[in-house]
Amino acid sequence: MDGILLLEDGTTFTARRFGARCPVVGEVVFNTSITGYQEILTDPSYCGQIVVLTASQIGNTGVNGRDMESPRPQVAGLVVRELSPRVSSWRAEGDLDSFLTEHGVPALTEVDTRALTRHIRSRGAGKGIIAPADMPRRELARRLDAAPSMQGCDLVPQVTCPQAYAWTEGGAIGYLAGDRTTPPQAPTRHVVALDFGIKRSILRHLVDAGFAVTVVPASTAADEILALKPEGIFLSNGPGDPAAVTGAIETVRALLGRAPLFGICLGHQILALALGGSTFKLKFGHRGGNHPVKDLATGRVDITAQNHGFAVDENLPAGAVVTRINLNDGTVEGLEHAALGAFSIQYHPEAGPGPHDATHHFRQFRSLVEAFLISGKEPAAAGAYV
Repeated sequence: MDGILLLEDGTTFTARRFGARCPVVGEVVFNTSITGYQEILTDPSYCGQIVVLTASQIGNTGVNGRDMESPRPQVAGLVVRELSPRVSSWRAEGDLDSFLTEHGVPALTEVDTRALTRHIRSRGAGKGIIAPADMPRRELARRLDAAPSMQGCDLVPQVTCPQAYAWTEGGAIGYLAGDRTTPPQAPTRHVVALDFGIKRSILRHLVDAGFAVTVVPASTAADEILALKPEGIFLSNGPGDPAAVTGAIETVRALLGRAPLFGICLGHQILALALGGSTFKLKFGHRGGNHPVKDLATGRVDITAQNHGFAVDENLPAGAVVTRINLNDGTVEGLEHAALGAFSIQYHPEAGPGPHDATHHFRQFRSLVEAFLISGKEPAAAGAYV
């Protein structure tokens, strides 16, 4: 037992190290998904976080190129109950230990993750440090104190793309596994996706919905986006405190009414802030593949994949309405502003990993774009909505 996880409240968990052998500080959060650890590790929304996986054994399916949600692992660190001693999957191209070592991500195994998860639920998500067990406590405490809190932290610059690019790959897992009713469409409409930490599964779904996709950095100005002549604008997922991403909020505010907008996760929160709403930090967040979400208009309940530590306040400005709520805690899971052609959801319809109940939102976005074009609606003046 050569490793340690020290939480900022002084709670200590001893463990065995694997992956990279280096100390790391991050917000300690838990994810209750049973499968899909590689998608979790490579999701940019986990930037700056030490992820505790509650499934009892991790690593048995190895790693492979197809399940990467970004080019590399994005988590600060990983904590598991048991690292599988062997890899057994026909899709495997490597093992988890080597994968994390190669990318410089420290990890711990032989941790009582049930006790750790219960502690986070009771005390709330906070900072922690993975380190060698013999590292002086004074140094551990110093590093913890020096690390910034997730609240007020803008992590988008660390995960956004450096320059614009076109994405053309389709064949989303959601279509292949759970949505055979609507085959992928040929790209006939153009969507610009603001990259706040976008997942590849989302991009594949957009392509399957019939969009030619241009991905642009989060810092791209509204006039530059409009110069690309988008027929729809997508706001991606991403890490950190949404209220701290002030530049993107101003950009989205300037884009409102110019083209249909669809936001997921951080994109949902940024849309709410651009409309004049507010966000707040959840005690321990929603991370897993089993969160029930109710559509307030139809009563339909989708079981959804989620990954967020902040939520939108239910008190929205005039014109914006709450469309969906989380049945576990009543928090806002969806909103729309019909007059401006904008809607968003807090959960992940692309899954990766998770259930595919909510893939219909990509078709909803396509339908909104088509309706906007058929109506012949004239775009609003830039910045018309404030």
